[in-house]
Amino acid sequence: MQIKWLEDFIALAATRSFSRAAELRHVTHPAFGRRIRALEQWAGVPLVERGGVPVVLTPAGERLLGHAQQSVTGFAQVRDALRGVAGLGDDLIRLGTGRTLAHTLATDLLRRAQEPLVKGRVLIRTGSMAETLQRLEHGEIDFMLTYHHPLLAVRLSARQYLQRTVAHDRLLPMTRINAQKQLRWTFDGSGPTPYLAYSNTLALGRLVDDHLAHLDDAPWLRPCIEADSADALRAYVIEGMGVAWLPWSMMVNAHKAGQVAVLGRKSLEIGFEVRIVRPKRRMSALAETFWRLTDND
Repeated sequence: MQIKWLEDFIALAATRSFSRAAELRHVTHPAFGRRIRALEQWAGVPLVERGGVPVVLTPAGERLLGHAQQSVTGFAQVRDALRGVAGLGDDLIRLGTGRTLAHTLATDLLRRAQEPLVKGRVLIRTGSMAETLQRLEHGEIDFMLTYHHPLLAVRLSARQYLQRTVAHDRLLPMTRINAQKQLRWTFDGSGPTPYLAYSNTLALGRLVDDHLAHLDDAPWLRPCIEADSADALRAYVIEGMGVAWLPWSMMVNAHKAGQVAVLGRKSLEIGFEVRIVRPKRRMSALAETFWRLTDND
């Protein structure tokens, strides 16, 4: 049995997709499938239900998942302990997050911890929610800053990880306005509104898609641009190219500057939390100080 098979299995459980997990693990889809089958051969029982979308673990797979996470985390802890003995990493904090959070709410956290971090370094690793979770489970980062919403729930063991809410945010439909405060686009129903959409690989995109799908009086939208970057959609909104649901934390300054306006009614807003997650085990003094400073209470 190889440790990479357990890492593959954890990625599959997190993404619930063979193709997405294979991409996350940087292997081809057929090679990833062979590694999962090799793990099943080692276990002697099926670990996933074949043919279903999204992927569903068998009872044996659910049982193995907890042990796999503990094993991978255990090896990461051993590595950290060895680095600690060698005096490596005591002045480094490794923070994993998404690209949007990296320059919005992560900035607030780093500003709050600026003084104790004077003698240390911060390494920021950005990626998808699944990639960031995998890095946390593999011990490649100390903290994960991520969106939290019932639709985006991640599988975290309370025995292994601590988490706290550090901010609340909202996704709001935004449109450009001109100097006369006139809206570039509206939801007046006279025709479809050009819609700037997130790629379905992004957590924010899944939130918007689900919210609109369950809204009885959703606006009439015509998808015209899809992007895997909230920054790109922000730029397109400011250029007047359409309407996008964007985080208020990202757009508040543009709103104050009179570049954009919130469009539509209150029911179109999507609230969510931002949480920071860390392992329960004791970390370096610098990392523990950073954790304390993330407490808003």
